[in-house]
Amino acid sequence: MIELEGVPELIDPVMVAAFEGWNDAGDAASTAVAHLDREWKGEVFAALDAEDYYDFQVNRPTVWLDGGVRKITWPTTRLSVVRVGGEKPRDLVLVRGIEPSMRWRSFCNELLGFAHELGVEMVVILGALLGDTPHTRPVPVSGVTSDPDLARTMDLEETRYEGPTGIVGILQEACTHAGVPAVSLWAAVPHYVSQPPNPKATLALLNRLEDLIDLRIPLGELPEDARAWQLGVDQLASEDSEVAEYVQTLEEARDTAELPEASGEAIAREFERYLRRRDGGPGPGPGGHATEGGDGSYLRDTAGGLTKPPRPPRADSGTGETGTAESGTAESGTVESGTGRADDGGSGGPESNGPSGAPGSPDAPGTPGSPGSPGSPGSSDSPED
Repeated sequence: MIELEGVPELIDPVMVAAFEGWNDAGDAASTAVAHLDREWKGEVFAALDAEDYYDFQVNRPTVWLDGGVRKITWPTTRLSVVRVGGEKPRDLVLVRGIEPSMRWRSFCNELLGFAHELGVEMVVILGALLGDTPHTRPVPVSGVTSDPDLARTMDLEETRYEGPTGIVGILQEACTHAGVPAVSLWAAVPHYVSQPPNPKATLALLNRLEDLIDLRIPLGELPEDARAWQLGVDQLASEDSEVAEYVQTLEEARDTAELPEASGEAIAREFERYLRRRDGGPGPGPGGHATEGGDGSYLRDTAGGLTKPPRPPRADSGTGETGTAESGTAESGTVESGTGRADDGGSGGPESNGPSGAPGSPDAPGTPGSPGSPGSPGSSDSPED
């Protein structure tokens, strides 16, 4: 049994978790939890034993000097607690670490043990993935859950995904089997500018989290950082006509998908949102819902930096599936002025269905990655979560 000494009784606690690696494109999710910890001055009360869960040849420890004394920092997962004041104070249990290399079931069970001991009412797991989304538009953020009742009451998508998954998907299912309400929030990061940081995606996750748990989150310099990031990517894209043309294609597809008159289904959704707002119920999260699945909308993070778009499909192909994620990113070359890293690995996607960029609509027309969409990287093997 886990015994927590020195941790006071918590008020309506919610656990918020993020993990570096496969589920953290642009470091957007882990940066969001780090922001919460910094703004609310979190106090670490527990750390998982690194020896149990990490391969140190994959996630290497670091050596540093403290007053001339050499010390070692081991890769691990740490838990901290923050108290949010105001009229309705409540506590957040923040979990921040690296996706474990082994023993995932034990890892999840240990986190659930902490959740049980602390009386956690809900677990929210943040993730970020690579998608066919333009950097010039609001970041799509999707909220998914395995609980049908939670999906109904909190305006979330019930997951239908089948395929490879990361620790975010495993932890969510572990929570569901343990009877703990769990939600995953996913931000879509443009695959052509995948290097961290991505403050715009981090900001979108925090905005959606704010709506989900009904808390006002201090954003600090994030809004200004997000604007500066977009201006920087604008400049990089303008230096390459092929990239600029591709971004325009994504913008047109995104705008078409989000038009209220795009389909009868879209009109019905907009009307439902209007009724919820009029009745004072929960509205849609900022940026809308990214709907994703095995249609190739989300790509492996095979190349950091600003990558050139794939070639459009031949006129006689009849499909937008022009190749794999690898051909759509790493092999198509990078813009010389863009830099990044290829080992981010943050391409695990949310466990729901539908093309990227459509706010809650699996069937919205003109969506990147769908058949017939020009310039889509279209991979059928994208690692969703």
